Amino acid sequence: MSNSDTAAKPREPLSKKTIFFYGLTDMPVMMALIPLAVFLPNFYTSDLKLDLVMVANVLLVTRLLDLLVDPVIGWLSDRSQSRWGRRRPWILASAPVLAISFYMLFLPPPDATIWYLTGWIMLMWIGWSMLLIPYYAWAAELTEDFHERSVVTGWRSMAGVVGQLLAQTLPVFALLVFGYGGTGETLKLVGIMVVVLVPVCILLTVTQVPEKQNYVRSVMPLSKGIKLMFANGPFLRLVLAFLVAFTALSITTTLYLFYIRHVVGEEKMGIYMLMAFYICNMAAVPFWVWLSRHVGKHKAWIFSFVLISLANPFYMLLGPGDFWWMLPMTMASGIAAGAFAALPNSMKADVIDVDSLRSGEDRAALYFSVWSVAQKAASSFAAWLALMGLAWFGFDPKVFTNGPDQIEGLKIMFALVPSIFFLGAGLVAWRYPITEKVHADVRAQLEERRRMVPAVAE
Repeated sequence: MSNSDTAAKPREPLSKKTIFFYGLTDMPVMMALIPLAVFLPNFYTSDLKLDLVMVANVLLVTRLLDLLVDPVIGWLSDRSQSRWGRRRPWILASAPVLAISFYMLFLPPPDATIWYLTGWIMLMWIGWSMLLIPYYAWAAELTEDFHERSVVTGWRSMAGVVGQLLAQTLPVFALLVFGYGGTGETLKLVGIMVVVLVPVCILLTVTQVPEKQNYVRSVMPLSKGIKLMFANGPFLRLVLAFLVAFTALSITTTLYLFYIRHVVGEEKMGIYMLMAFYICNMAAVPFWVWLSRHVGKHKAWIFSFVLISLANPFYMLLGPGDFWWMLPMTMASGIAAGAFAALPNSMKADVIDVDSLRSGEDRAALYFSVWSVAQKAASSFAAWLALMGLAWFGFDPKVFTNGPDQIEGLKIMFALVPSIFFLGAGLVAWRYPITEKVHADVRAQLEERRRMVPAVAE
């Protein structure tokens, strides 16, 4: 069937089955993210007694590899050909790499060294790239509808939050029923869950979700493709806003357990507050998708920045025994964070359409590879900045009692610094130009080109 025949027919909305099974893979991935960001830095420094500055540098330096790996994976995925498509083989191949590296990171031996951490976290990020770059590019290709893209990414975000809740529910159950709890115990429990669920969910996704077969395969050299990408103004504005916002969120995530342990003094109870955060996060996703339909995607995203930047400074007021006073700030932050995955991921697909119009190729994976680099760079820089900030204030994670200046420094890094970044992200996103009307014009031009120059079915 030619592209002109396909374009002439009205597009069918995606089935609920397709949307469900597509989002399923995000569940175990996001399940692993919380231990990686919250528990792993604290466990390797406080329990395994690795040097704070060395761990901070490892978390940063291991991401430098992604500056080379991610664009290559995206470029190769765009150029791939197989009877199963160009996204699914990469996703399937990532499963054993991730399962093994998650197991080694979350269940380390008691004598694990800094080199142990470095080697396994590097392998994990390679597997992470093999999965997420083709997986997220696949979402941009599932539908071309401006608002349906928000539904797809919104559901994927909710599936991810379910994974994050599962990562906390099991430790809470173990703590309440068996008295089994703490940072190391949580890493072990979640690690086992992730190792089991990653291959199962990936297999369900690749077997139950159809992949687009009628596309213009990328043949552009990598260097030329990247140069054209950096001429895409809307994409640069979007990725910069995301970079700044994700840095802010990652600072808070990295320091969360430090704050719970050293400011509030309720380390084992921290899992309850994380559950409140992610329940609010999941419940808020439909609201942000709804709001984006009425005010625009980028304006709804900016509203979420304002909300979380106003909530964070109230953490400065808390001290020992104030655990439940955290709840209002945590709930507000969780509601705001509901917009962070659904909306920018939907906006990514829109700016990729701009590239397709200019390049004449379908190069979603290359774009998502750069986005992946930005996300990893933001989280690594944030972890480095957060831990180096603690070191600068003289904070020592190996002791339970730090001085008032060190506790105040922890509060500043946890509460105030992220708010500054969130407000900066809002300023960057303010002039984002791809509205629903602009996107409709881009899609009309793409459809006209396809009628005149049909794509070759691979």
